[in-house]
Amino acid sequence: MLPEKKVVCPDCEQVPEGIDLDRRGFLRGAAVATGALGLFAVPGAQAAPTPKSAAETVVKALYETLTAKQKQVICFDWDHIDTKNKRGLLRTHVSNNWHITEPTIDSDFYTKEQRAIIFDVFKSIFNPDWHARLLKQLKDDTDGRAWGAAQNIALFGKPGGGKFEFVMTGRHLTTRADGNTEPHVAFGGPIFHGHAASGFNEKVHHPGNVFWHQAQLANKVYEILSGKQQKQALVKRRPAERAVQFLGPKGKFPGIPLTELSKDQQEGVQKILMSLIEPYRKEDQDEVTECLKAQGGLEACSLAFYQDGDIGDDGEWDNWRLEGPSFVWYFRGQPHVHIWISVADDPSVKLNSRG
Repeated sequence: MLPEKKVVCPDCEQVPEGIDLDRRGFLRGAAVATGALGLFAVPGAQAAPTPKSAAETVVKALYETLTAKQKQVICFDWDHIDTKNKRGLLRTHVSNNWHITEPTIDSDFYTKEQRAIIFDVFKSIFNPDWHARLLKQLKDDTDGRAWGAAQNIALFGKPGGGKFEFVMTGRHLTTRADGNTEPHVAFGGPIFHGHAASGFNEKVHHPGNVFWHQAQLANKVYEILSGKQQKQALVKRRPAERAVQFLGPKGKFPGIPLTELSKDQQEGVQKILMSLIEPYRKEDQDEVTECLKAQGGLEACSLAFYQDGDIGDDGEWDNWRLEGPSFVWYFRGQPHVHIWISVADDPSVKLNSRG
């Protein structure tokens, strides 16, 4: 296990009072994925978080500090249906800007120690090298407010006592930790990221956007496609943001099938995938790759670029999508970056998303 790295970012000076990015206690660092993923391959052994993983251990510790009054507000049964806001199965809901419960993390609803524990959960879900970048994103997207001022959490089930899930929400963030108690789904369910680094209508090349390098890697693959391949990969109209349902092995995916790419082009797609999963903890990275292998690997996927929504009309495609039978990574870059992520090892898994 790699030691935690001290991460300092001059644009991200919003760490909650009394909390250190390098704070130890519940959290221990996660290793960064490196090397070839080998996803033009066959299924391997299942790898995923467990109830004893760092994030899940901290979630259990948080639950044990909650008072009965707090539990009434932020704790729900595993299959709780949100009839008030018409969100359906609340645990699996995802949107680009929403609040799963009312209390913000930095409010007096939580004690100082509970706020610190929640921050440890947040850290343990992600790769330590991404902590500062994600804090920058949250600050940029909440008018400069400090971490926790615009985020909310909820707990489903009982940590340490069967199925459970921690969910954190806010503008441009829905993330989860569930110890793989939903065994067929990566990340505990659909997740969402976004960033409006240079305003609601981002500028050409998305200056300051923490996710834009992922799109640059995708565009590099487009550039090495032949003229015929580019024509096949380029789709005129992008799908709606909510169009992230799994299509299964017989699905007709937009763009170019990755089986039609040459070896060097496939290696470029591998680099895209490594960049996409890099922000997350090692267990989630591993589960994503195993889910992909279970559905046939990258060979079962297609890569699409969308002609509409091209900021600056410069042919640098802001909107693109990597998709397989039960894998959707939809990067919508106009007017600013929204990333919809749904990964499972079984396409029968039902999603619950709303843009």
